[in-house]
Amino acid sequence: MQSGELYLADDPQIQTDLARSARLMHRFNTADPDGPEDRRAILAELLGELGEGTEIRPPFHVDFGSYITIGPRSFVNNGGTMLDVAPITIGADVQIGPNVQLLTPTHPLDADLRRAKWEAAEPITIGDNVWLGGGVIVCPGVTIGENTVVGAGAVVTRDLPPGVLAVGNPARVIREL
Repeated sequence: MQSGELYLADDPQIQTDLARSARLMHRFNTADPDGPEDRRAILAELLGELGEGTEIRPPFHVDFGSYITIGPRSFVNNGGTMLDVAPITIGADVQIGPNVQLLTPTHPLDADLRRAKWEAAEPITIGDNVWLGGGVIVCPGVTIGENTVVGAGAVVTRDLPPGVLAVGNPARVIREL
């Protein structure tokens, strides 16, 4: 699964890992808002790496969580969805708006393979000091370079270079920053 090869999602080990993350997400998403230390401890258990000073606001949704690394001083607003079938790497000082989706899973174009429940995934990498506006969708296999800004509602279907402003569906670079 992590190598990008086809896999079957109903594999017993995958189902065990998904159940673990579902329990931790539930604890995080229903935790007392007056207990930020408790919420951070749950995130530290859920995620592969959680940088110092990083804040994630509930609700927050993942597939596994353990394949997500987030650098220091980053912020994920309400409604973040990170489907981490492949690794998701988020740099330092990243700002992620509400309802942003980082989606690593893919499905075969071949109808017979899809019917047989085969899936795959490609990693996502977000560089340092990136800002993803509200409702941005980042598709499988995308890398966004450092200091780039992606406007609200954009759908990022391919890599974006460092230091640009990108908007639209599909996202396109409209200028350098």
